[in-house]
Amino acid sequence: MSDILIRARGLTRRYPAPKTRLFERKVFTTALDDADLDVRDGSAVGIIGESGSGKSTLVRLLLGLDVASSGTVELDGRTVDASARARSLHWLRRETGIVFQDPYASLDPRMSVGRIVGEPLWALGIEGDRRARVREVLEDVGLEAGMADRYPHEFSGGQRQRIALARAIAHRPRLLVGDEPLSALDVTVRAQILELLAHLRVRNGLTLLLVSHDIGVVQNLCDEVVVMKDGRIVEEGPTEKVLLQPQVAYTRRLLASIPTIDPRAAAS
Repeated sequence: MSDILIRARGLTRRYPAPKTRLFERKVFTTALDDADLDVRDGSAVGIIGESGSGKSTLVRLLLGLDVASSGTVELDGRTVDASARARSLHWLRRETGIVFQDPYASLDPRMSVGRIVGEPLWALGIEGDRRARVREVLEDVGLEAGMADRYPHEFSGGQRQRIALARAIAHRPRLLVGDEPLSALDVTVRAQILELLAHLRVRNGLTLLLVSHDIGVVQNLCDEVVVMKDGRIVEEGPTEKVLLQPQVAYTRRLLASIPTIDPRAAAS
């Protein structure tokens, strides 16, 4: 069995640009251009780059949340076909979980925490004692099981991100994707969630794909890093090598321009 969990080849996404005149020829904007990427099973990969560099587009294509203009994606050898019917993608949803930047916006305020965390279990038809699993996963992320009856507005930002993380791992996925999951938190809380991510990755055997502007987060959590510019992957490799000895001029400029906060240091 291959140790590559995600394999992307020639991945491209183009969007039609808005027309300014009625009979104007259709023009396309390229958000992702011919990207190749391998993510090893059990690894933690950070994706960095300026806003508009294609990071989120890449993640959406890998997760089957958008349809590629060309190229292929495989997860554990199975083709990810985002154009397929939702039911035929249940296997993909079962294997993946995602945590977004804004913990409040990603949680339905009308639903209790128990329903929010347990929703993937019901949606994916996962059998067993679902309520017990909700209580278990809440405790895994550092919350009390009794909090399942409360609502998102009753929690702090850091607690809401723990709830979002509990929801993302409730169905025991193999791949966890974080799209700027720490950027909306203050430095101290960020350090706590960083520690939690590192713990859950090891405990649950997760593969982690992390989009982040915070070099300190990537350096502390990720084994490998991918650098993106204008929709292309311009450099990739072991985190220490890329961040300390970048080979591409763009990577050097990017690292010099991004303020770095070490969340672990902030917690001490």
